Amino acid sequence: MNSDTDEDWRRPGPTPEQRRLDVYTGLAATVLALFSLTLARSAGAFLLGPPPSGPEQIFWTVAVTLPLIWRRRFPAAVTLVVSIAFIAAQARSAPETQLASWALFAALYTLGAWGRERRLSRRLRIGVIATMFLWLGVYYATTYTTIPPDAFARAVGPVPPLLAAMVNGVLVNGLYFGFAYFFGETAWLAARRQHEVQARAEELRRSQAEIREHAVVGERVRIARELHDVVAHHVSVMGVQASAARRVFDKDPVKARAALSAIEETARTAVDELRRMLGLLRARDGGPDRPDQPGPAGVDQIAAVVERAREAGLRATIGVYGDPAPLPESVSQAAYRVAQEAVTNTLKHAEGATALDVRIRYLAHEVEVDVTDDGRATRPANADGLGLVGMRERVATHGGALEVGPRAGGGWRVRARFPLPLPVGRPA
Repeated sequence: MNSDTDEDWRRPGPTPEQRRLDVYTGLAATVLALFSLTLARSAGAFLLGPPPSGPEQIFWTVAVTLPLIWRRRFPAAVTLVVSIAFIAAQARSAPETQLASWALFAALYTLGAWGRERRLSRRLRIGVIATMFLWLGVYYATTYTTIPPDAFARAVGPVPPLLAAMVNGVLVNGLYFGFAYFFGETAWLAARRQHEVQARAEELRRSQAEIREHAVVGERVRIARELHDVVAHHVSVMGVQASAARRVFDKDPVKARAALSAIEETARTAVDELRRMLGLLRARDGGPDRPDQPGPAGVDQIAAVVERAREAGLRATIGVYGDPAPLPESVSQAAYRVAQEAVTNTLKHAEGATALDVRIRYLAHEVEVDVTDDGRATRPANADGLGLVGMRERVATHGGALEVGPRAGGGWRVRARFPLPLPVGRPA
C-alpha cells in the first residue's frame, strides 16, 4: 500500500449507530468503574497510598471513564483528557485503577483506529505512551523511599527484588501500550482496505454500467446500419422501377407490368428482411425464437441484389472467381451488406449509370467483393454518411481493407477485402 495514500486518506466518521453505541459503552464503563471504586473502598484496597476524599475519588473515576462516550467522534481530544485524568488520579492516589486502565487502553486504541489526521494521531499516541513511562519513572523515584523494609522478605529469585519489581512493571506496561498501539493500527488498516475494496467495487460497477451503455449504443448503431442497408437498397430499387413503369405505362404496358411485378417482389423481399431482423432482435432480448426464421443474408445472395439492379434497368453482371470457400457467417454477411450498399449507391447517386459489375474473388487468404459502375456521382461522397460508415465499420471489424472512390476510366468503385481464417494445420 502506498504510504502517501495512507497519510492522505481519512477514515469516515462514525455512523449514528456507532455514536449511540459509544454513548452506551461510555456510560456502562462509568457505572462499572463506580462499582469497582465501591468494592475497592469496601475492601480497603488502597494500593497507591492514602486515598483522597470520597467526592474526589468519584470525580477522578468519572473523569477517566466518562469521556469514552465521545471516543470515535473526537478520538484525539478524548485520548488527551483520559490520559491527563489517569495520571492525575494516580497522583492523587485514587483507588480505582482497573476500569481506569481499560479506559486508557480504549482511548489509545480508538485514536489509532479512528484518528482523522494520521500523522497527528501517531505522534499523539507516541507522546502519550512516552509520558506514561515517564510518569512510571517518576512514580518509582518518589515511592522508593517509602518501601517498607520487610516488603521483599519472601523474595527467593536470583534477581534483586527491587529491580525485579521495576522490570516487571516496565514489561507489563510495555505490553499494555504496545497492544493498544498495534490493535489501533490494525483496525485502521482494515478500514483502509475495506474502503479500497468498496471503491474498486464501485469503480467496477461504473465500468460495467459504461460497458453496458456502450453495448446498447453499439447495438443501436448496428440496428440503424442494418435498417439503412435494407431500406435504402430496396426503396432505391423500387423507386427506379416505379420511375421506369411510369415512363412506359402508356407506351408499353407489358414492360410496365414487369416493372410493377419487380416492385412487388422487391417490397416483399424488404419486408422479409425486416421481419428477419426484428425476429433476431426479439430472440436476443429474450423473446420467442421462431424456428422458421430465415438465416442472415450472405455472399450467396449477392446474385439476388444484382438481379434487382438488372430489373431496375442496369446492365448488371456478377462474376465469381477462384474456388468458393465456406466463409464464417459474419464475414459472409458483411460482404453481402457491402455489395448491397454499393449497388444502392449506384442506383441512388450514380447519374447516367448504365452498367454495373459485381465480382467476388476467392483469393489465397482473403475474399474480395468488387463493385463498379460507369456513372457519375451526383454529389461529393460523404465520408461520414451512414452507408459509407457502415461499410467501413463492417470491413474494419473483420480486419479487412476498403477502397471507395472514382475509377480512373470513369465511374465509381467499391472494393472490400476480408481476411479468411487459416484452416487448422495450414501454414500462413
